[in-house]
Amino acid sequence: MKCKGYAYIYTIGCQMNSYDSEKLFVILDKMGYQKTEELNQADIVICNTCSIREKAQEKAFSFLGRLADKKKKKPHLISIMAGCVAQQEKDKVFKRIPHLDVVLGTHAVETLPRIIEAVKSGKTRITETRESHTIFETPPRIEENTAPKISRFVTIMQGCDNYCTYCVVPYVRGRERSRTPESIVEEISTLADNGVKEVTLLGQNVNSYGQKEGICSFAQLLAKINDIPKLERIRFATSHPKDLSDELIFAMRDFDKVCNQLHLPVQSGSNGILKKMHRGYTREIYLERIDMLRTHCPDVGLSSDMIVGFPSETRHDFEQTLSLVSTVGFDGIFAFAYSDRPNAPASKFSGAVDETEKMARLNELLALQESFTEKKNNALVGTVQRVLVEGESLKKRHTEPGENITEPQMTGRTDTGKIVHFSAAGVVPGDLVNIKIAHAYSHSLWGTCAGE
Repeated sequence: MKCKGYAYIYTIGCQMNSYDSEKLFVILDKMGYQKTEELNQADIVICNTCSIREKAQEKAFSFLGRLADKKKKKPHLISIMAGCVAQQEKDKVFKRIPHLDVVLGTHAVETLPRIIEAVKSGKTRITETRESHTIFETPPRIEENTAPKISRFVTIMQGCDNYCTYCVVPYVRGRERSRTPESIVEEISTLADNGVKEVTLLGQNVNSYGQKEGICSFAQLLAKINDIPKLERIRFATSHPKDLSDELIFAMRDFDKVCNQLHLPVQSGSNGILKKMHRGYTREIYLERIDMLRTHCPDVGLSSDMIVGFPSETRHDFEQTLSLVSTVGFDGIFAFAYSDRPNAPASKFSGAVDETEKMARLNELLALQESFTEKKNNALVGTVQRVLVEGESLKKRHTEPGENITEPQMTGRTDTGKIVHFSAAGVVPGDLVNIKIAHAYSHSLWGTCAGE
């Protein structure tokens, strides 16, 4: 097919948005548009947005605002806002970005070809934010004449039914719905046949996969994916504590390709705040699940999400969060200061925490976690870790006195999700290698090949 032009997609936010951007590229490719990494070369520019936090939303508006000058120089340039902010704000977006051509919601991806043709025929300020209860399926995007990506994201479900009071996901991505296991296995098999060694299964709550449809449990889905030839590793995100079943824990223990890693957002260590967040579990239930997990997967790599400064959070509530972090000893956390989001019930809650106090609590929490991360990384010095090679390391470690590193410096991850940089000759992306850890840093490890 003759090239009709070039398409550039700017992706903001979560892993699921990265997957959705790949879907958009599949559609554009079928239309005859080629992917470009150069914004100035693009004939179509799509900003795939995230509304989970205000900072991500403003980042989208800032990027699209800068396209005004580019459209003056290139009148045929088509500009599109896609994703969660588009679904949330609808045609209000045009008040802030009058030069924007299209607002494309999360449920309307399949309408992209029709909308592009409409813009080319002279229509402007098109809004397509209809709601849908089905999942738009596309084959995975396989780039020819390029080295295959070793790791890929695969969405197994969309939407959410939990309605946490701080979260906008049910309002911008809809109610929870799962893909069929057959379509998921087919997609991953295609990826594995084309050089992908690791997949990360995505969903707002992967633990509840298939429950509404009665198709199969998440653990049963993992069993099917575990049998796919050529695939080496399976990761998944995100898990909800209230749905972390014994069956899933046993699957992590028993299936050789399922990584010994779990991201289990707790959000707060205070039962009072957890209730106001509508999380569906208590501090005690969360800790019991962690104990069960570590009983069967002793060396599991654990991470979590936390929100500080939720409306009415007292110093005592915050100290409960610090206490939980100390009790669990996470490998890492993602922590954020609470901010109101449109449509989320918590935006109407009283008891707002002072912004200065929020940041003080956030910094205190991050400093505490940093000490645990460093301790866990230091404990790995001298051990041998199995690492899936992802590619050449962009972080070159400075040599120490007496060291003479002449081999290529590569990077990869352990089964538990630790980033490892190492020097090795004859190693290519996709290899599984044993690395002896020589140095530990705040967020990564360094080592050398230890042989088989």
